[in-house]
Amino acid sequence: MNEHSKNFLYQYLNNASPTGFESSGQQIWLDYLKPYTDEYIVDTYGTAVGVIGPGKDYKVVIEAHSDEISWFVNYISDDGYLFVRRNGGSDALIAPSMRVNLHTKKGVVEGVFGWPAIHVRDLAKDTAPKVTDLFIDVGAATKQEVLDMGIHVGTVCTFTDGLMELNERFYVGRALDNRMGGFMIAEVARLLKENNITLPFTLYIVNAVQEEIGLRGAEMIARRLKPDLAICTDVTHDTQSPKYDKKEQGDLKCGDGPVLCYGPAVQNNVLDFLIGVAEQQNIAFQRQAVSRSTGTDTDAFAYATEGIASALISLPLKYMHTTVETVHMNDVQNVIKLMYETLLALKGGEDFRYIK
Repeated sequence: MNEHSKNFLYQYLNNASPTGFESSGQQIWLDYLKPYTDEYIVDTYGTAVGVIGPGKDYKVVIEAHSDEISWFVNYISDDGYLFVRRNGGSDALIAPSMRVNLHTKKGVVEGVFGWPAIHVRDLAKDTAPKVTDLFIDVGAATKQEVLDMGIHVGTVCTFTDGLMELNERFYVGRALDNRMGGFMIAEVARLLKENNITLPFTLYIVNAVQEEIGLRGAEMIARRLKPDLAICTDVTHDTQSPKYDKKEQGDLKCGDGPVLCYGPAVQNNVLDFLIGVAEQQNIAFQRQAVSRSTGTDTDAFAYATEGIASALISLPLKYMHTTVETVHMNDVQNVIKLMYETLLALKGGEDFRYIK
């Protein structure tokens, strides 16, 4: 990874991009991507798309999602405490004692998720906190003081933890799900440009919004672009750390390569094509099976329009939806390589119909 890419990675991952409020992160991403693309699109709700080789008959998407889980202020008490509700799959169990940023029109206001001290709790009756138990303290004494800070019902809150490196092997931080995907697809675009690759198809590099609340950004942009092929990337669970059941969740490991998914939304001929590229390029990969849906934007693309041939390349990740999401550096590079080599292997009009 060159210094320019690394600076982008840290700037992009450390920026807040909560569901429904992704604009600042999308601007960072687009600013990095623009030199490597011919044009760009930003849709009504903020999904950003870089376009390489516009106007060709065959159209291919590589895709990630840009939003992170967060919290909404839902109620402000008379004595200045803030109560919240989820924006996406936010975890009430990890929230107590976390530091947060509240994003207001006046700027960022810092706060903390408070919690009663261990000394005053009946430990025999301790249970996991519910969302309604959580509260944020911004140092205010009254509701009016909170309002004067620019905080109101609907103000969005994100955890503050930034990106770090662990043992020179792992990236650790919040929102690697899935802004690490946004980084990886941007790197594919950079490699295509720097290696002077001319593709025989139009390539859309899509960074979709609102995945965490129902794949909504992908749903909208799939209808707009109507691609022939979509290769999505997201994260999946590393199942090696304690508390995972491999019989239920599979046997997946950070550092063992990209994960290729088997499931109804994944078009089998596209999957076979990806496997063939990985084997030919000696890219180690893992396999995962899902029962009904992938739970990713792959589902939105697959079932859009008249059906889009779609597949999923997942990045193994530890501790999903926490502030210490962890991915292996080698996996990041190998997802980039697999997507890049797949694009080079496409002849421009691959027929991925189920029955030919």
